Amino acid sequence: MRFDCLDASYQLISELRRPLAAIRRADGRLAVQLRTAAASIALNVAEGRAREGRDRRHHWRIARGSAEEVSAILKVAESFGDVSLDECHAAHETLTRVHQMLWRMTH
Repeated sequence: MRFDCLDASYQLISELRRPLAAIRRADGRLAVQLRTAAASIALNVAEGRAREGRDRRHHWRIARGSAEEVSAILKVAESFGDVSLDECHAAHETLTRVHQMLWRMTH
């Protein structure tokens, strides 16, 4: 069964491949944190989908927090000059969609 938010989170991970490689060259720890946060979005959306009630929303709130973390990591890496805004454009657009879906799912 399709689940748009989960599909978008997988798309985000794909779009982060190039920026992640550039960030890894500049700051390995930040790259690990980006990879972990991006995976957390998908994993918590998937787990929340299998839960019910407040437990479901709890996982989706964690996914929202991880999405915020991905946004912050990209902005930090851009600010340091590790990646350009152009390199992250597709990921930022998908991340905006994920944020919007998770907001609706948790409110």
